[in-house]
Amino acid sequence: MQVDILTPDATLFSGEAKVVTLPGVNGSFQIMNMHAPMISALSTGNVIVDNGAEKLEFPVKGGIIEVLNNKIVILA
Repeated sequence: MQVDILTPDATLFSGEAKVVTLPGVNGSFQIMNMHAPMISALSTGNVIVDNGAEKLEFPVKGGIIEVLNNKIVILA
């Protein structure tokens, strides 16, 4: 699935992932391939992008995630 992590200043990540782990306001959660559409708020923590070969971590101080049509957009 396509993942884009965007801030007001830059694009932190744009690429493919198998699993994305996110710091939700009610606890961490994961998004996997072909996940149902959703929008959720994020709290402070690390977004972990697992592409199968490596796990990349991106610290965020909150934000919004949208999952739609096998694409994840994270506004942090």
